[in-house]
Amino acid sequence: MTPRSKRFYRSVSVDEAAAGFRVLLDGKPMRTPAKRELAVSSRALAEALAAEWEAQGERIDPAAMPLTRLVNSAIDGVAGREAEVRADIARHAASDLLCYRAEGPAELVRRQSEAWDPVLAWAHEALGVRLDLGRGVVPVAQPQAALAAIERALALLDAFGLAAHHVMTTLMGSALLALAHARGRLAAEEAWAAAHVDEDWQISQWGEDAEAKARRAHRWTDMQAASRLLALLGPAPAGRASR
Repeated sequence: MTPRSKRFYRSVSVDEAAAGFRVLLDGKPMRTPAKRELAVSSRALAEALAAEWEAQGERIDPAAMPLTRLVNSAIDGVAGREAEVRADIARHAASDLLCYRAEGPAELVRRQSEAWDPVLAWAHEALGVRLDLGRGVVPVAQPQAALAAIERALALLDAFGLAAHHVMTTLMGSALLALAHARGRLAAEEAWAAAHVDEDWQISQWGEDAEAKARRAHRWTDMQAASRLLALLGPAPAGRASR
């Protein structure tokens, strides 16, 4: 599908097949860009995908279908590679945003501590993840046990759940914020605000750049799509990760 290609279908519907719930365009099941069957386990998710396609006008705008893009990514890029994706999220955690603290000014240090310390405490208590903190930008070597615990926390997720976690982790620079949101510890808006403590501090001091504001808005759209995908998949795995 090329950007802004002409709409080639009239009707959009949802049906259930052996592979799961499918979106039909003019009665024909959709396929991903890699020509795989697009089928999901949740009717609610299939109906949300169908709504994105139904809402298209005379020309198709992929940017207006963030949920479809994410599901395609899960099927084409994550399915069959779940272990690799879990490991990649753990690698992001090795340089997790929450572990790099400012040395000053005092107000920024306070804001970071207020937003990030409760998440670190929750990760330790709920997931068995204890990450070390550093000051400034000097790399901090994280315990392998902590990174392994993060992988265990992701172990019950299917390709769709992992795709959502991976997107949130890369958008926020923090695997812990993604997990905290997915497990219900933080709302999406709270996780997003925590991820932008440093940026919002800079804005408060120097003002906001229009291009940066537009980029952040676009990234927030992707964050919302990942959050919505998790909600449509159903309850997230709960409980303490084994050590």
